[in-house]
Amino acid sequence: MTDHPNVALFHQVFAAFTAGDMNALAELFHPDVVWHAPGQSPLAGEFRGREAAFAAFQKEFQLSGGTYRPQLHDVLANDRHTVALLHATASRDGKELDMDYVIVFHIRDGRITEGWELWSDQRAYDKFWS
Repeated sequence: MTDHPNVALFHQVFAAFTAGDMNALAELFHPDVVWHAPGQSPLAGEFRGREAAFAAFQKEFQLSGGTYRPQLHDVLANDRHTVALLHATASRDGKELDMDYVIVFHIRDGRITEGWELWSDQRAYDKFWS
């Protein structure tokens, strides 16, 4: 059995994101992407457009002094949704982030059009970033 094409697309996204290759990432995100980050932290919000979403991603690295590290566990996909199961670590102001999370994507024509982050402990996640 072969993987759904959106699994391969996510692997490209993950490789570009972790390498900080914003040019490659831009090719994989629709210009009008909408990114949903829940909670009450400085990273929370609804970010409309690729520039706004990428600025939110860069803020993770800035606030963590470059220590933010996502690790991929698995990717599941069909024609309507792609779901990535991940784990993240980071350090900030003497605090440690060590948490599982999920990202749900809508993908159309080979580009991410919308994404939702879901953290296993939203309150602890917000406290880490605040």
